[in-house]
Amino acid sequence: MMKKIIFVFVCISNFVFAQTNELSLLFVGDVMQHIPQMNAAYNKTTDQYDYDSCFAYVAPIFKSNDVVVANLETTLAGKPYSGYPLFSAPDSLVVSLKKAGVDYLMTANNHSCDKGKTGITRTLQVLDSLHISHTGTFANSVERSKENILLIEKNGLRVMLLNYTYGTNGIPIPEPTVVNLLDKELIREHLVETRKLNPDKIIAFLHWGNEYERLPNDWQKQMAQYLFTQGVDFIIGSHPHVLQPFEYSVLPEQDAIDLPHREKILVYSLGNFISNQRGRYKDGGAMVKIVLQKDNNGNVSVKEHGYFLVWVNKFFAHGRNNFHVLPASQFESSTQLDPTIREALKTFVTDSRSFLDEHNKNFNEYCFDTANNIWELKGSGDRSIDAAKVIGGFSLDNW
Repeated sequence: MMKKIIFVFVCISNFVFAQTNELSLLFVGDVMQHIPQMNAAYNKTTDQYDYDSCFAYVAPIFKSNDVVVANLETTLAGKPYSGYPLFSAPDSLVVSLKKAGVDYLMTANNHSCDKGKTGITRTLQVLDSLHISHTGTFANSVERSKENILLIEKNGLRVMLLNYTYGTNGIPIPEPTVVNLLDKELIREHLVETRKLNPDKIIAFLHWGNEYERLPNDWQKQMAQYLFTQGVDFIIGSHPHVLQPFEYSVLPEQDAIDLPHREKILVYSLGNFISNQRGRYKDGGAMVKIVLQKDNNGNVSVKEHGYFLVWVNKFFAHGRNNFHVLPASQFESSTQLDPTIREALKTFVTDSRSFLDEHNKNFNEYCFDTANNIWELKGSGDRSIDAAKVIGGFSLDNW
């Protein structure tokens, strides 16, 4: 009997000590609100706005991940609601985002100051009332000192998230509110404070780049290099409203001596998540997934990474336009869609895959397996990627 007890104890002990903690993160692009979207969401009978249907098809992906982070590129300044160029969306937009599974919203972007001080402060008040965590804009400098570093603490991992924008369309930031700007010295100071909190990973969500340009500019590349040397692990980009390349790299040991971590992820632009922009390359975007794992020695690594293509289906039904964000791979061959709509979706998918296959570095797509009704990461080797064998993706000349 004693031998059996010892054997069981050893088995249980081996199982416990072999466990690793995992955290799946999903990053979503620009959440925009143009007037046609608001008109589509409006219910004359109830005099309310309802966006639930917009996110119904991506909600299962949201809810299959531990953490979902999106870029809120509008203010919640209240009525009168308005679209471009000075955005103010109904509060129900973020209510529906939360119901769909969004946990965190980034608020620093070129439209942060569209509605002045009221736009900034009321947006924060609405998000707080809904218990949606956020960073990037603040009611005052005291609030920034307390809330600037957004802590994601779940499943035994500690991830720190920071948010910055290149500017606010020339609109002065109204005092005493604060909008985080992409200033190297400011970011350096913030990263010094962030590292004191012993994060497992540091993520910078950046609003940057040139609108509608599919390749990053030199300033983006230089800023990325700077942030990585200052200790940022992952950079997630937005603003161009089109996809820009994604890169995963493992720095060789000799180039990583002074860096806290070796693995780097650089997403130049996620493109549009939802908007009324219908031009080529602008009618969709991507969601990037990163799965982190921590072993019993406290070592954290990227277990899995990839992207989902998403496309905005704008169609007329029931006397009005409708907007649905569709996981592209799941619907590209669907007979449920009108042939004209399916052709538009295929154009986006073909354009996106061709572009990303050419320019991405060590970054593949999650594709939907219709036979088994599951998502699979393209490339059989990607699920258990050996980080030590994947070298490259970033220029190391200036490290």
